[in-house]
Amino acid sequence: MPEGKFDREFLRGALVLTGRSDVDRLLLVSDHPLSPAEVRGRPIKKKLVYAVTAEGLANQLRAKKYLAVLIPPYDYTRIEKIKVAVVAAQAAGLVRNGDTVLALTGPGDDRVMDTLVKVDIGSEDPEEKIRVDTLGLPSEFSSQVVESLIHTAMEIGAEGYEGHAVGTIIVVGDATSVMERSRQLTLNPFQGISEAERNALDPPIGDAIKTFSALDGAFVIREDGVVLSAGRYLLTMSRDVKLPMGLGARHSAAASISAESKCIAITVSQTTGTVRVFKAGEIVLELRQKLRRVGRI
Repeated sequence: MPEGKFDREFLRGALVLTGRSDVDRLLLVSDHPLSPAEVRGRPIKKKLVYAVTAEGLANQLRAKKYLAVLIPPYDYTRIEKIKVAVVAAQAAGLVRNGDTVLALTGPGDDRVMDTLVKVDIGSEDPEEKIRVDTLGLPSEFSSQVVESLIHTAMEIGAEGYEGHAVGTIIVVGDATSVMERSRQLTLNPFQGISEAERNALDPPIGDAIKTFSALDGAFVIREDGVVLSAGRYLLTMSRDVKLPMGLGARHSAAASISAESKCIAITVSQTTGTVRVFKAGEIVLELRQKLRRVGRI
């Protein structure tokens, strides 16, 4: 899509707003960085955070003294991409509670930026469209671990396993309580592996989680990323959780375990590939795909 006069004025308006003292960050969700001319003369470079899908591009931007975070390259809507980018920026410590963030993105590979969203980090407004700030992770959680597992869940939702759609639950935190409230369904593929070799932040273990997502049951992972088990059947079924219509047993189990322990639970819907994060029995983050790369089974 060619960039027109209105598009240039729209971008210019976003950059002018970023210069205001009450705006803390501009989160640009695009693989097309601003030109030097667009940044030159504006007091925004220290506020600008790029969210890009290519590690090489992120490294190039960092080499030029820009802030950059990496997000998965999947086909989500504009608002969903902004949600993921905010999670990544939070995990990197680039945005904090109380910050006012302007998030700017577009339809995909195009250079055109057509969507600007104001995000108040830490807002408790129940009508807030972007609720990533309500994750409110306790200090013992690693935000990098949670962000990495959300990205892994997005990959499972988009790609499935060997071309087939799969669904799963990833439970993070309060592992002792979670293990007490679950039982092993199948042989635990992580048993007997040293803790140093089964951390979810390591790419081979991330790949293993994607592979073993085809198993029945849930993953149980410590706050620091150590994978304790796969194939766990969650025994909890709280009557206090209320789910939207259409969500089944997997989501009910995830909501219940998050209500009855101090964990968070990440689900991948087998039907749609949607990723949801549960905390204290409620959905605090939802990421819906526009198009999946897999079929249903």
